Amino acid sequence: MQPARQDLPVVPGATYRDTIRIMQPVFVYRDITGIVGAPVVLQVPDHGLASDWPVWVRGAVGMPDLNREPFKQLPHRARRLSADSLEVNSQSAVGLRPSGGQLVYRPPVDLTDATAVLTIFSGADALFVLGEGAGLEVTAPGTIARTLTAAQTLLLAPGGMTYTFDLLFPGGVVTRYFTGAFT
Repeated sequence: MQPARQDLPVVPGATYRDTIRIMQPVFVYRDITGIVGAPVVLQVPDHGLASDWPVWVRGAVGMPDLNREPFKQLPHRARRLSADSLEVNSQSAVGLRPSGGQLVYRPPVDLTDATAVLTIFSGADALFVLGEGAGLEVTAPGTIARTLTAAQTLLLAPGGMTYTFDLLFPGGVVTRYFTGAFT
C-alpha cells in the first residue's frame, strides 16, 4: 500500500491537535428509512458505526444538498446518536420532505491490539517519536487523536522536517498510512 501524503500546517510554539481516521478500502451501503429535523437525523437501522464517522448519502429524494458522491465530493461528518440513527449537523430538513437513499461509508480499520507511531525526522535523523499515551490516542474504532505539544512544535524548524505515521499490528505487520512535511 502506498502511504497518503499529508503535509501538516503546524505553528511553532502552538499546540497542534487533529484526528486521524483510518478506513478500510471497501464501501458499506445501508438503506435510509427516514430523514428528519434540524440538524438532519438519518434513520438507518443497524448502520454499523460505533462512533462519529465520515459518510456519504446517495439517492435521497427531496433534499439534493444531502446527496454526496464518494470520490467526487467530501463526506458529511455524521455524529452517532444510536445504533439506528446518525446526525448530520451541516444540513436541515425543515420545510422539506426528504426520503429514501443510501448511507455510504468506508468502515473503520480495527485498531484492537495495534500500536500507532508517529516519527518526526530532521533530514534522515529521527528527532522524536509519538506513540500511544504520548501524543497519540485511539479514541474509537479507526480513530486516533494526535497532539503535538507547544514544546514539540517549537522543535519543528522550517524546511526539512518530515514525518511518518505507522500502525504496528499483531504478528509484526507494519503499515505506513501517512508521510508528509511540516508547513
